[in-house]
Amino acid sequence: MAEVGKFEPEQDIKKKIEETRQKFNNEYVQGQESDKYDSRDVDRLQKDDALVEAYLTWRLYSVDDALKMIDDSFLWRKEYSLNDLTESSIPKWMFETGAVFLHGYDKEGNKLFWFKVKLHTKDAKTSMDKKKYVAFWLERYAKREPGMPLTVVFDMADSGISNIDMDFVKYVINCFKVYYPKFLSKMIIVDMPWILNAAWKIVRTWLGPEAISKLKFASKNEIQTFIGPEYLPPHMGGTDPFRYSYPPLPDDDFQTPVCENGPIVSEDDNESKDFESDSKELESSFSSEVAIEPKKVYFSEESLSSLKLDDNDKGDSRPKGARKPLTTFKASLLHVSPAEELSFGSKESDRKCLIILDNVSKNQVAFKVRTTAPEKYRVKPSNSCCDSGASVDIVVSLHGGHQASLQDRFLVMAAEMEQNAGAGSPELIHFWKDVPKTKIMEHRLRCHILESTKPILTCGSDSPIEGGANGHPDLHTTLMRVMVCNARLEQKLDQYLWVQQVLIGLVLVVMMFTFLCLYNLPGTS
Repeated sequence: MAEVGKFEPEQDIKKKIEETRQKFNNEYVQGQESDKYDSRDVDRLQKDDALVEAYLTWRLYSVDDALKMIDDSFLWRKEYSLNDLTESSIPKWMFETGAVFLHGYDKEGNKLFWFKVKLHTKDAKTSMDKKKYVAFWLERYAKREPGMPLTVVFDMADSGISNIDMDFVKYVINCFKVYYPKFLSKMIIVDMPWILNAAWKIVRTWLGPEAISKLKFASKNEIQTFIGPEYLPPHMGGTDPFRYSYPPLPDDDFQTPVCENGPIVSEDDNESKDFESDSKELESSFSSEVAIEPKKVYFSEESLSSLKLDDNDKGDSRPKGARKPLTTFKASLLHVSPAEELSFGSKESDRKCLIILDNVSKNQVAFKVRTTAPEKYRVKPSNSCCDSGASVDIVVSLHGGHQASLQDRFLVMAAEMEQNAGAGSPELIHFWKDVPKTKIMEHRLRCHILESTKPILTCGSDSPIEGGANGHPDLHTTLMRVMVCNARLEQKLDQYLWVQQVLIGLVLVVMMFTFLCLYNLPGTS
């Protein structure tokens, strides 16, 4: 794993992407056995620029090094049947142990990949299944969150020599070194017993000098430097109530469908309910005029007036205050802008973002937008459809006094509708119930926090907390003032301590001088 050491102009990157594809085709594919690689991997390499660029950046834009990495990666994917690896391919007892799973985020917004070391024991008979188990989780995440790094956490609590399998650890490291380039944000070893120091010194050599910076050793007291208490278990000093259980798999942030006003009733449950009650309940969940129980949602006057608009309204005018996205994710049904993230800030003008959907298919496309934090965001429209060749503007706005977080995620779902299909709420309810999951396009967006441009304010008042706009305290201003006051207090304290040390020094000098004078007086010897 190598870090990018120089800036590559966009034109040079495109040239190297094409050069990599051409060389791979000429040197690794043509003339080889037809089944050397999975043809789906080869096809993806020819179509996905981001995949090729990931290998190139991980190898400092050396085409030959990237080709070797691609070859190793594709051979491994073929050996482990990664494209066909499903939950049913893994022994059920492995899921039940909870030794490996995805859950939570670090302070930088990276997904946490947990390894409970005490639950692992070395066993040659199950070695291949365990490696497939890790590959299953990585491939699942790669498809759900393409390009998003992972933070690996080795929870060493209550572990010992019998739990250390160096071959397995080397395999995990190779997964990030070779098979999933750019996926590793950091690797945190938590609460490691002293007896295992020698083993982890060997692990450091496998990582290589360029990746040592990604390896972090942390005690229970230090782990909160990287991960907030809300995603740490109690034995690490955290407050996360999460308890692993199987089924279901615990990494799905979007298991419960949500809309702008809170969670909606699951569309897969209670199939035996009569259609009328089911339809009314679901229809109300998609209406921005109703706040769904038990979650209470309160709206400002501006919000209440906007709620009267129809969710299916596709007005030509761009919503005021929402920034136009600059990047685009291109798929077969929709082009989604922005491509990767929605950016929010503390200023009022930074509390709205725009998602633009362009229908590039030949038919009408239904879409939904979900969020992992429904109490924070209003999405309008959250559930509608888009005609062929048309465009839809979706406004995502922070609700009330909520602030965006790096852990927040958004999911855009889309599926092609038949000609002359209805676009009303009842028709959409039926459509989403019946459409096969294989026909649904999903695109995920992460949350980005804009850096504040507000100047640091001086601590000129007696109280650091003053009224912001409309008489409400501004959190950012408050924190800045507290920090400035704290810095000034520290400066004054340092000055007092310095004066105190000088005075003490002077007193000691006087006492020493007096003592020497008395000691040397005549007749005292």
